[in-house]
Amino acid sequence: MTANVMRNPLGVMDVPNPFDAEVVAFAGTIALDGAPGDDNAKGWTGTRERGPNPTVEGPWESRWNGAADPTIPGDAADKWKHGAGELQIARDTIYLAFDWNGGVRKGMIEARREGDNRLVGKYINLSNPEITRPWVGLIVSNDRIDGRFPEGRLDFRR
Repeated sequence: MTANVMRNPLGVMDVPNPFDAEVVAFAGTIALDGAPGDDNAKGWTGTRERGPNPTVEGPWESRWNGAADPTIPGDAADKWKHGAGELQIARDTIYLAFDWNGGVRKGMIEARREGDNRLVGKYINLSNPEITRPWVGLIVSNDRIDGRFPEGRLDFRR
């Protein structure tokens, strides 16, 4: 009997086939430019002050929309679901774990860099692992990651 070894350093379920053909096809349709008018450009993380972040690793805040979470009463696709996140890098892979609904629901993204700032990978809903989606992100700064999945946005801010 062999033990399952996780790829990710976050201690959660790995994303299945994080760089499959579906991810590659979706990535070919997405262009993120980090523009000042992007939905994620305006700060939405609250009012607390933070110092400059020297790296993308560490804590983040997350939000997503584009689909309704049936476990949240009154939720709709256009409503933002907010939560906390954590980004870690292992080897050449970026792992973004995040939650929403007060920490009750959880997800993770496994992505690789394409160039300096573009991220391409897949999201898994850790609360319902049957749900996976391609995801493309752009590291705009150490305080902002713009992201898209087929149904909507999945962004990170500090």
